[in-house]
Amino acid sequence: MASTMVPQGGLLPDVLPTERLTASAKPRPDVRSELRQLDTVRSTLTLVGALAQTFGLMAVVGYLHVWWAYLLGFILMFRGHALLNILAHEASHRLLFSNPRLNDQAGRWLLAYPSLQAMLAYRRAHFAHHRDEMGAREPDLSLYQGYPISRASMRRKLTRDAIGISAYKNLKVLGRAVRRGRSEALQIVAVQVVLFSVCVITGRPLLYLIWMAAWSTGWKVSNRLRALAEHGGMIQSKDRRETTHVIRQRAIARFWLAPYNTGWHLAHHVDMGVPWRNLPKLHAELVDSGWLVPEIEYPSYLALWRALSAGDEQPRVADRSKQREAPTSFLSLD
Repeated sequence: MASTMVPQGGLLPDVLPTERLTASAKPRPDVRSELRQLDTVRSTLTLVGALAQTFGLMAVVGYLHVWWAYLLGFILMFRGHALLNILAHEASHRLLFSNPRLNDQAGRWLLAYPSLQAMLAYRRAHFAHHRDEMGAREPDLSLYQGYPISRASMRRKLTRDAIGISAYKNLKVLGRAVRRGRSEALQIVAVQVVLFSVCVITGRPLLYLIWMAAWSTGWKVSNRLRALAEHGGMIQSKDRRETTHVIRQRAIARFWLAPYNTGWHLAHHVDMGVPWRNLPKLHAELVDSGWLVPEIEYPSYLALWRALSAGDEQPRVADRSKQREAPTSFLSLD
């Protein structure tokens, strides 16, 4: 059997169902209805906050117009693209706003398209990801399978992301879709033209270069690392503990890598209808039931990345509590 990152069977307690959770770990109807509540006002504030931390930040950088501001803007845009893409992921699940039209329009034009995410194409592929996690129909199987790998192999993957090779492949897909007249590809390009035009009109074309450079480098590294932390080396299973990692959430990781509670990813896969704001509550339900135990939780993202790159170089540690190829942000429009 191929090496994987799946917890040993003895670390997965068989305690379900309970009064609050079903046999598949989903919340029972009364609990589920509470967790699935959407708040339009709070979602609006979240959306405005994300835009302020991305476009607002770039406006401040352009106003200062000094080298250190451009450098700082470039670094912070790694996180800026994460904010837009993760909220677009929320919109793809129709969990940003209860009004479907408002949800999709905001998700596409304000979040996804500025960061070159094809939200409608992403939605189709992403739902396939939820239907067959790590199975034959998993659209990102090539990204997740085969772990752990050697440190040298991990270094090569991250280097390709960091120097723009992965971004170049994504842009080739976009260019091919534009030539074929795919409507969503044309819409993405139209939004990029607007962003570039605003930068030129305001006399700050360098801002658009920073926008794209951050997307092409740091964001690609960040996106791969987060995606691997979610499913790297896991297997197809009805037990979500064998498809999705559990990682202790810390402030720095939540700021840079996994904003909007996306780090509570196992809870998201248990019930993908729960909005981001309530994922910690669902996670707490899973812990309180005894279904999630500390032994299968990684103490940090760094501990998991180390385990993912331990193949062929060092033995794996079974007890996780003692452990210190295609990016998912852009799916083919063909």
